[in-house]
Amino acid sequence: MKTILIIEDDTVLRETTAEILELENYKVVTAANGKRGAELAKIIIPDIIVCDIMMPELDGYDVLKILSEEDKTKRIPFIFMSAKTEVKDVRKGMDLGADDYLTKPVNDQLLISAIESRLAKASLLQDEIAKDEEVEIAEELNLIDSIDDLKNYFCDFGTSKKYKKGETIYQEDELCNNVYLVYKGGIKSFKIDEFGKELIINIHKEDEFFGFSAIIEDSSYFENTMTMEATELMLVSKNTLLKILENNYKLSLDIFQMINENLIEVKEQLLQMAYGSMRRKTAKTILKFAGKMNRKSTDSINISRKDLAGVAGIATESLIRTLTDLKREGILEIEGRNIRIIDINKLEEIN
Repeated sequence: MKTILIIEDDTVLRETTAEILELENYKVVTAANGKRGAELAKIIIPDIIVCDIMMPELDGYDVLKILSEEDKTKRIPFIFMSAKTEVKDVRKGMDLGADDYLTKPVNDQLLISAIESRLAKASLLQDEIAKDEEVEIAEELNLIDSIDDLKNYFCDFGTSKKYKKGETIYQEDELCNNVYLVYKGGIKSFKIDEFGKELIINIHKEDEFFGFSAIIEDSSYFENTMTMEATELMLVSKNTLLKILENNYKLSLDIFQMINENLIEVKEQLLQMAYGSMRRKTAKTILKFAGKMNRKSTDSINISRKDLAGVAGIATESLIRTLTDLKREGILEIEGRNIRIIDINKLEEIN
């Protein structure tokens, strides 16, 4: 059902016109003056506006001028219905961008015909705009042929979402519809075992993608994700990503290579958990966090002992004891949650 906004200060004419249009199966909203009419137009975004000219507070010319300056209302068909019949008045209304100008008293059928024709024209114009937008989007997508181009697309056209520290992004087995790029902050991906123990399988820092299981039809996320600090993400829908990859063989290969590298990293981590010594697990985990979170591996990292233990696959108490030993040996410097690598060579040599 199409919505018509009638802006008319004459109560009898306003109510009569509304009744006529309601009988034609239109939804009608009315306003008794130009100021209220402009406010309502911005709120309800009607399909068409029928407006008087001579009104208190704000006349019809000013209403049209105000609405034509707003992106969301400038394309609404606008019909003046006025007792001002001089050619100069009609000319002024049409020059301001009105779609039609009807003089009072208006024949019912003439009003209905004018509304129907303007709605039909608006529908055709909207179809053309939609086609043009589809062409522009297709051309834009065809320009994306590298991982860096894809990141730029996420930043320029993706939806931004901000999260506080410790907020969940998505959970295991949740149906996935989006792929994410970390714009600011950091994310941990983890699984929970049957005993409730958290196993961190990946850390995603700024400028890194995650959630690529979304590109598989009707798939679910295989892990949980949570913010490690205040974080801003850029997300793009699975369907949009598939359109980007449809005609881009090179980009598809780059993405599959990136996914494969992530899987290799997870595999190495699992092997380390299974066969590495306590010291080796702790050393490799610190190096991994340093590489993920800092520009230089010798910079301090600020992370909870629980998260470190989760990546290493060891008990938090065991990790703390090992950290104390490494601090005593002069390999690490520890102050609160901050850990700084003093001797990276010795840390790398631990096995």
